[in-house]
Amino acid sequence: MQFNKVEICGINTNDLKVLKESEKIELLKKAHSGDKQARDELIKGNLRLVLSVIQRFSNRGENMDDLFQVGVIGLIKAIDNFNLDLDVRFSTYAVPMCIGEIRRYLRDDNAVRVSRSMRDTAYKAMQVKERLINENQKEPTVEEIAKELGMKKSDVVLALEAIVDPVSLYEPVYNDGGDTIYVMDQVGDSNTDTDWIDEIMIKDEIKRLDDRERNIMYLRFMQGKTQMEVAKEVGISQAQVSRLEKNALKRIKGQ
Repeated sequence: MQFNKVEICGINTNDLKVLKESEKIELLKKAHSGDKQARDELIKGNLRLVLSVIQRFSNRGENMDDLFQVGVIGLIKAIDNFNLDLDVRFSTYAVPMCIGEIRRYLRDDNAVRVSRSMRDTAYKAMQVKERLINENQKEPTVEEIAKELGMKKSDVVLALEAIVDPVSLYEPVYNDGGDTIYVMDQVGDSNTDTDWIDEIMIKDEIKRLDDRERNIMYLRFMQGKTQMEVAKEVGISQAQVSRLEKNALKRIKGQ
């Protein structure tokens, strides 16, 4: 069976076969015994799972056909490496494998260039991580990964951080139907070298707000706390902090 080209737009998910968990287990046993037909049936029966996974990456501007094919590679790896002795559903194991394969593809295709040696170190670390997860059924620490590789923890951390996809500060992380919370709302400012003139002007404007708004603005812009930290300190939700902050900023700008 060949999976060289898939026309995503031409696929009707209703036509894709969905296997029951018992059928998957039976086919996995046959596939691990060398039955190629059972392996192909497993791939066909889990294509809808791959389609659902690639929807998470639909806003990246990548070719969906390419992502689908990469996702299928992750699915095949999951089929070949799934441990039948563990009390885990196949989909629970397959989804992270597909996501991991797609992320590796996106990192390799990233415009930000990372040295080959650092990239190799990162991929070795991820392979060790996957192996330790399979062996211990839990997320390994960076120290454990570094020990397995015989490397310093700092070198492993540096390599892994080098291949992480950049995230826009304006990427939404939460929406309650009204106010959207962005990444920048959850980032604190530890810079103490503030412009004292701007700070005086802001303090003057903040005095015109009510007590709760003034407290929130002080914590956010004077102390550089995140909305999550402010919400915890004030005793309200992050969405409420975001709403009060935006209203206060509008009042300041309008005065």
